[in-house]
Amino acid sequence: MAGYNLKGIEAAPLKDDVDIVIPTIRSLDFLEQWRPFLQHYHLIIVQDGDPSIKIKVPEGYDYELYNRNDINRILGPRANCISYKDGGCRCFGFMVSKKKYIYTIDDDCFVAKDPSGKEINVIAQHIRNLETPSTPHYFNTLYDPFREGTDFVRGYPFSLREEGVQTAISHGLWLNIPDYDAPTQLVKPRERNTRYVDAVMTIPKGVLYPMCGMNLAFNRELVGPAMYFGLMGEGQPISRYDDMWAGWAAKVVCDQLGFGVKTGLPYLWHSKASNPFVNLKKEHKGLHWQEDMVPFFQNLCLSKESDTAAKCYMEISKMTKEKLTKVDPYFEKLADAMVTWIEAWEELNPPVKNEAFSDGKEVKAK
Repeated sequence: MAGYNLKGIEAAPLKDDVDIVIPTIRSLDFLEQWRPFLQHYHLIIVQDGDPSIKIKVPEGYDYELYNRNDINRILGPRANCISYKDGGCRCFGFMVSKKKYIYTIDDDCFVAKDPSGKEINVIAQHIRNLETPSTPHYFNTLYDPFREGTDFVRGYPFSLREEGVQTAISHGLWLNIPDYDAPTQLVKPRERNTRYVDAVMTIPKGVLYPMCGMNLAFNRELVGPAMYFGLMGEGQPISRYDDMWAGWAAKVVCDQLGFGVKTGLPYLWHSKASNPFVNLKKEHKGLHWQEDMVPFFQNLCLSKESDTAAKCYMEISKMTKEKLTKVDPYFEKLADAMVTWIEAWEELNPPVKNEAFSDGKEVKAK
């Protein structure tokens, strides 16, 4: 029942099943601090911006490095679906990976410590989250009942205790610099997050959340096609909403297919705040548009025929064009890019017949 005990997971869990995807514009010196936890894994580095700049990676890491020239070469005319000069370029790494799990991290993030002073192994905690079931249909007030030392509380239906749903997304948090929008940065320039909350919880079915891409893991086999970080950055009227878009869409897909999303542990250390005035220029349209985008996703009702992540995403792209183009013509361009994304994904990752899904039903916890 509850209290999954994943012993032996601390060192390098599932090292052959995980890719680390890092978007960057600079040399990756930050990986030196991460060496005890990340060196065992394969890295996919997506270089944003000028491809002529040479990116240095610390010795000892196994990695692939892709720049804009590589994206253009591999995707050809479909390369226009990958954002330029925006963190959303990371989704190219999701596309070329062939691993079950993806962990993506930003290059201004470092190892955090828990209240006891122990360094946090983010990969180990994300794997715990992804390898244990989620409980989106009924909220457990002790949060994740599958953590060691906890269980389902009184009043939790026994019919839901033996079973859960597969966890598709593990959303980690951050200490130090909060993930704020530009207006909040401007009014709280010195605020720091010092609260370590020792909790993991399932986000209930039908509830959206603001997904941050700086400390994120997901099951690529379950929801990979839905983890598209939009068309943003240079040449587009919006930026810094790439992970938001992916989070909203992927949550709708998880709800449709019967998968779970967890948030909470693990924490990392976010080292520097981006310029709030630059951020305001990038975000200002999104700050208005989110008042339409969030209700759009809240009210989406996908058809029964959408029984894979790719089919769900294609249906969302159609509805994006139908419903959001009235907000701004940009959304027609975004909807077209969503279709291109799925076409490119399926070209590099041909669909497997009878792709596993739960059709909205609970699946037996392993």
